[in-house]
Amino acid sequence: MYKSLIRPLLFKMKAEQAHKFTFGLIKFLFLLPFVRTIFYSLYSVRSQKLEREVFGLKFKNPVGLAAGFDKDAKLFNELSFLGFGFLELGTVTPKPQPGNLKPRLFRVLDDEGIINRMGFNNGGVEQMVKRLKRNYSTVIIGGNIGKNKVTPNENAVDDYLICFDALYDYVHYFAINVSSPNTPNLRELQEKEPLKALIMSLVERNRTKPKEKPILLKIAPDLTDSQLDDIIEIVAETGISGVIATNTTIDRSMLKTDAATVEAIGAGGLSGKPVRKRSTEVIKYLHEKSNGAFPIVGVGGIHSADDAIEKLDAGASLVQVYSGYIYEGPGLVKEINQKILARG
Repeated sequence: MYKSLIRPLLFKMKAEQAHKFTFGLIKFLFLLPFVRTIFYSLYSVRSQKLEREVFGLKFKNPVGLAAGFDKDAKLFNELSFLGFGFLELGTVTPKPQPGNLKPRLFRVLDDEGIINRMGFNNGGVEQMVKRLKRNYSTVIIGGNIGKNKVTPNENAVDDYLICFDALYDYVHYFAINVSSPNTPNLRELQEKEPLKALIMSLVERNRTKPKEKPILLKIAPDLTDSQLDDIIEIVAETGISGVIATNTTIDRSMLKTDAATVEAIGAGGLSGKPVRKRSTEVIKYLHEKSNGAFPIVGVGGIHSADDAIEKLDAGASLVQVYSGYIYEGPGLVKEINQKILARG
């Protein structure tokens, strides 16, 4: 029903408009009696065999929603009834910011991909906290944190610490986002020394809390093997809990869409099917070179249960969906969980 009826209607709208419309529709539906129960029964797969304990947290199942979908924690309560084992919210920054100029979200239909240059548009961490205080969900919640566009890189640590402190009481784990291509110079923070300094500041702050919470690093698929070796070394030296692989790519070489169309869209991070192969390669490299020393959350191009299994077989402990969820619909999470369950 989704692919034959709902998706064609949504895809007639501009991408960002469709996203906003979907949020509004889901919000409305969940005001109706019994809708929570109906959605839960339609999309959830319940089995102890799906449960996973990763970086000290117990997940109902290994399929999560990637950051970027619910940037401001506006829909997480409703999304918790759609079969996910965890939800990653954000990226959130200390202060509200509008993001980049519209249009900034584009479908690449021939490749089943999405290009975005949203630019960390969000209402700021204080607004997210207000919504998280009304949390009635029972799934694991992750907080994906970033820096404001106007904050220079030399002061980036301050922004990450502000978000960390504000969200500490309301999320189960943190994801450090230094890999978005849509905030100027942000990816420079992935270089070894500034990255190590940033992570250590968060690790040290974490140690001052009543209980340390898992901290993960979200990395780009565009890193070289040498840079991935640095990531392995940094994880070992800082003691963070794991890596999320991967964010969107700036590479366009794998696209079938004609060059003129791609050029007209312009800059931004590419997600969806085109990034599947590279994302899996990064997961496999990190897992094998580190001898499985840390958990990896696999994300990038998961449009089917087989795509998710590919990530798990490459070394991921958990997986996340986003673009595939847009293209395939809410049944994708159930399909993945059923396939994992069938494998035993």
